[in-house]
Amino acid sequence: MHLAYPAVLAVLLFCTGLYGVLARRNAILVLMSVELMLNAVNLNLVAFDVWLRDALHGGQALTLFTIAIAAAEIGIGLAIVLAVYRNRGSSDIDRLRDTAETDDAETLPEDADADADRDTTVDQATAPAGKAKKAEATA
Repeated sequence: MHLAYPAVLAVLLFCTGLYGVLARRNAILVLMSVELMLNAVNLNLVAFDVWLRDALHGGQALTLFTIAIAAAEIGIGLAIVLAVYRNRGSSDIDRLRDTAETDDAETLPEDADADADRDTTVDQATAPAGKAKKAEATA
């Protein structure tokens, strides 16, 4: 068998995985695409090991290490995705960018005169509602 057949197949698998990583918004599909890319690399390692007729079978040994690392990566990745899904209700990657919580101290106006012009009775009335919403969001 020629080396070109598994190499072309590996290129197709890698390009499909790369498209999946760049185009998908679902975190689980992105993880599956990363696994597809790693499998393309494994196919190349084994194909070149057979083609070079390595006595130590270094490509196959490296493939076993890659498979072990990929299994650990998928386990940790799925645990993170499930934790995010439980907290947010979605595994959409675009929504993960909004994970930082803003503090009230960070949104204070720069001008000291703006504090004097503000009506404090409205702020005191809405403060418990704001704290309740923040507690629900973090729970």
